[in-house]
Amino acid sequence: MQTFKGIKIVNGIAIGKIKIYKLPDYTINEELVSDIAGEIERFESARVKVQEQQNALAGKVSKEEAGIFEAHAMMLDDDDLIDSCKEYMSEGHTAEYAVREGFEAAAKMFSEMEDEYFRARSADVIDLKNSMLDVLFGTDTESLQGKEPSILVAEDMTPSDTVKLDKSLLLGLVTRQGSSNSHTAILARSMNWPTLIQCHDITDDCDGKFAILDSYNSCIYVEPEQYLIDELSAKQAEDRAREAKLQELKGKPSVTKDGYKVKLYANIGGPKDIQAVLENDAEGVGLFRSEFVYLNSKTDPTEDEQFAAYKKVLEGLAPRFVIIRTCDIGADKTIDYMHLGKEENPALGFRAVRICLNRRDFFKRQLRALLRASAFGNLGIMFPMIISRWEVQECKEILNECKQELKAEGKAMGEIEIGIMIETPAAALCADELAEEVDFFSLGTNDLTQYTCAIDRQSANLERFADTHHPAVLRLIRETIEAGHRHNTWVGICGELGADPTLTEEFLKWGVDELSVNPKSILPLRGNVRNVDLSKYKTESPKPEVKAEPEAKPEVKEVKSEEAKPEVKAEKPKGFFGRLFG
Repeated sequence: MQTFKGIKIVNGIAIGKIKIYKLPDYTINEELVSDIAGEIERFESARVKVQEQQNALAGKVSKEEAGIFEAHAMMLDDDDLIDSCKEYMSEGHTAEYAVREGFEAAAKMFSEMEDEYFRARSADVIDLKNSMLDVLFGTDTESLQGKEPSILVAEDMTPSDTVKLDKSLLLGLVTRQGSSNSHTAILARSMNWPTLIQCHDITDDCDGKFAILDSYNSCIYVEPEQYLIDELSAKQAEDRAREAKLQELKGKPSVTKDGYKVKLYANIGGPKDIQAVLENDAEGVGLFRSEFVYLNSKTDPTEDEQFAAYKKVLEGLAPRFVIIRTCDIGADKTIDYMHLGKEENPALGFRAVRICLNRRDFFKRQLRALLRASAFGNLGIMFPMIISRWEVQECKEILNECKQELKAEGKAMGEIEIGIMIETPAAALCADELAEEVDFFSLGTNDLTQYTCAIDRQSANLERFADTHHPAVLRLIRETIEAGHRHNTWVGICGELGADPTLTEEFLKWGVDELSVNPKSILPLRGNVRNVDLSKYKTESPKPEVKAEPEAKPEVKEVKSEEAKPEVKAEKPKGFFGRLFG
């Protein structure tokens, strides 16, 4: 028996033969050709065909994942990328050569970025390069998977490779390379395949051998002993029975055995995720990441364009409560039209509410769109990266200004709740005074962990140091909940810890009002909640009710800033089409 270790992406057990997934080894002719027009025509024909393929792939996945392939199709329209390839062909190189050089240069640009997430985007560019070469060489990639159910082992998998797979033949996925932030990892999570990445030592001679992928323990056993087969087969059967039983939780309340009710909301990125919210029986949306409205647009989205997106979500999910976070763009998520300069430490830089308060017109367009959309559903507006009370007051001042303008224009508006993200130690430690300004808090535990522990959460090199259960992080969460309740401000959690089953009971014991997670985590989390019994704990403080349909909201107070805020100057951006990936 051989055992190979990796990094788990999706928990689960897969049992079957290994299939080594090998991409074609393309040999590209590097000699110059005379028919330049003919090569450009071949390139354009392949580009159009790959765009059609990417759009077709978007139709094969859920709306939650379709944005990956829509972004790929958009990238193939990028003038810089196209011009780069055509420059090679104008020098007499073949279309294949031009694609290899042009796309690999773009991938190199992403791979050299400081941010781990954007480095992972280089794989998407390579994905498109391979798709272009497949078309130019006339390769049939569908035969690479084989004809029988198997555990697929690959050097890496691109999103296009992944979606083209026959799901009925895929038992599990193992890659030697890969990133937990890659779109392939995102797809694997959404499709719930047992998945390992960075399983560096597994070799091609494992092809065809019987194996068990045990991602619970981050390993794959090749030619396992009988006791492991028996033990892990039983574990697999338990997983399947548990998954089937989860469906019975649809429509049931998220309440503990002793009657403590908590709201289970979903984190989403836009209108495309409405169906996932409904299918997984989420009770509302605790985090609508509105920055995707900006990232998926080639130009600064107008008020009407934003209004249409927000209205669609609010209407589609009414009467569920939907919390929309205002634009959380930062220097590590560059958008050309926003002219954000590169920063040495973007996590601590010009981002989120700091941009909004320095670019009042930009902020007002979003707030006006949100207020107009509030007439069509049950809306909460949430401001990110707050560290001081004056920031909240100035946001409310601008919001109130927008309300007065819309009222004068005769535009309909609904009632709203106002909240802030608690994702910095500063906000957590000032929670008492911040609670006096808002209706709710939402704890962003990803950034709260990063800033509390001084750990870059995107860096693979720091994973062993990034302790999401660090006592300091948990203490800040608990103290924030207590501070919110002292001021009748309800408190939710929208970061990754919200779905952590080992912390569910602690969060409920502390009095959390709402947990917002990936839509596919809703039912497992509901099962955890319903198995908790809090009667053994002494109630420390009353817990305000989270209202799915608030009956009355206080008017937004007009509060003037007491001190001038320094202007932050942005620099002209470098690079291109980073905006396509969020």
